[in-house]
Amino acid sequence: MNIQIKLAIISILIVIPLSSFAVSQTSSNLQFSSTDNSKLQVISSANFLYEFSQNIGKEMIDVTLLVPMGVDPHDWEPTIRDAERIQKSDLIITNGIGYEHWIDSLDVSGYSGIIVDTSHGLSIEHNNGHDDDEKHKHDNLDPHIWLNPVFVQSQVKTIANALSNSDSVNKNYYQSNAEIYIQELDLLDSKIRTDLSGCNTDFITFHNAFSYFAKEYGLTQHTIISSNNSHGEVTSQTLENIISLAKKLNIKIIFAEESTSTKTSQVIADEIGGKVLVLSPLEITSNETYISKMTQNLENLKEALC
Repeated sequence: MNIQIKLAIISILIVIPLSSFAVSQTSSNLQFSSTDNSKLQVISSANFLYEFSQNIGKEMIDVTLLVPMGVDPHDWEPTIRDAERIQKSDLIITNGIGYEHWIDSLDVSGYSGIIVDTSHGLSIEHNNGHDDDEKHKHDNLDPHIWLNPVFVQSQVKTIANALSNSDSVNKNYYQSNAEIYIQELDLLDSKIRTDLSGCNTDFITFHNAFSYFAKEYGLTQHTIISSNNSHGEVTSQTLENIISLAKKLNIKIIFAEESTSTKTSQVIADEIGGKVLVLSPLEITSNETYISKMTQNLENLKEALC
């Protein structure tokens, strides 16, 4: 009897540690499977691309944003750590058209992942305000395709196809999510068309960001600075010209951006007895969604034009 009791105790002592070992192994395996290695590692170059990728990939991908919260992408340069993150990723989602000015400074020669250019297949605008020399190569192309919801539908399809090609097992999932998001973008597009129908068409914004938007919805964009980059110079002659134009077109609202000082726009508004509203190019990372930010833009445009 004593021997049986002893054997029972020994067997219990052996079983308990083995059970705990099995439990700990299971939980650590679960933890491991939910981290990086089992999912596509996706890096996005801009907040709107991060959001598009997240809407398509959801929990099947790990997507990170390269440009930090609150930083102007025109000012951003990648660090060594950013370069290391890029090398470890499976896909880099880019806008293209020179928007990622920093990409040329990265050594991507040994990169085994895929660089996805979401501008592929879209009709790109040239800004005639610059010479065609090397210095202005990027400035001469307008990268702001994401401000046209119709073009965004194409960007979403491009991202969905890239994810599908890299992870064919989940292809249907990516394509289905993309279709759902495209329907939301289609509703946004319809709302913009309906709400701006029959309104005035001329508006004054800070920099040359809304060309694709204006062309899509039959509007005419006038800019305080002509560059595609919001850091252009504002001269007294520029101010005089815009004030004169605003008076001629009977424009009472001057648009500013959240990433730049509103002083310039305010000076013009004061001269014409008007006011300043924000028209966001969606370049600064925020917690608001693409559709909510574009809807805010629409509301401000309606106030200016309708």
